[in-house]
Amino acid sequence: MSETVIEVSIVAAPSVLWPALRDPSLIRRWFGWEYDGLDDEITQIYSTADADPEALTLKLGNGDRFALLEQDGKTVVRIDRPAKSADDDWYDDITEGWTTFLQLLRFAVEHHGLAERRTIYLDGLLLPGENVATVLGLTEIELAAGSRYAATIAPGDYFEGVVDYVTDHQFGLTVEDLGPGLLSVATQSVTPQRPDGGMSILLTTYDLSDDEFDEIKHHWTSWWEGRRQGG
Repeated sequence: MSETVIEVSIVAAPSVLWPALRDPSLIRRWFGWEYDGLDDEITQIYSTADADPEALTLKLGNGDRFALLEQDGKTVVRIDRPAKSADDDWYDDITEGWTTFLQLLRFAVEHHGLAERRTIYLDGLLLPGENVATVLGLTEIELAAGSRYAATIAPGDYFEGVVDYVTDHQFGLTVEDLGPGLLSVATQSVTPQRPDGGMSILLTTYDLSDDEFDEIKHHWTSWWEGRRQGG
């Protein structure tokens, strides 16, 4: 099998993006999501990376390689992943995770200057006949990058904004009232543990008060827990 390549083009200079790959306080503004072990995870992954600031490349311990490539006034952030091995059950999930995080890096830089964010992460199994659009009540939305949308999402929130990105297995929607924020939704592949596949939701918010964020987090978490119990 060949290696996997993930790319995103960002309206920013390489000199702006390189610190976002090296400074832990900046990495946490686009990588992963808020949980108690995030800082330790960032340290484990990035502190041991082989960094070449002259070539603007970064090789992680698992063989994943970042490169920053200046192109037409923008910077292409590229990840080259080694080919999938026969016994790597998590390869596809990690690939989709990097896809989400690069889109979050682009969104964070272009819309918020890599400011602090707050996130809500949910994931779980899909039931027979379900897909991410039916779970979230988004079946009427045209998932074409750049198109506007307005919809009442399954938890009951009215969201509007733009379809920010679409890939083979995920999409992102801007949410105007959350900063603007970004709703990133991914389909997880079928495995023995996920016979009908799975899904993940990462809701990234900006400039909300503690009370506003806590209300949204409680609302979404309660909906998700109720859905899992109902399933």
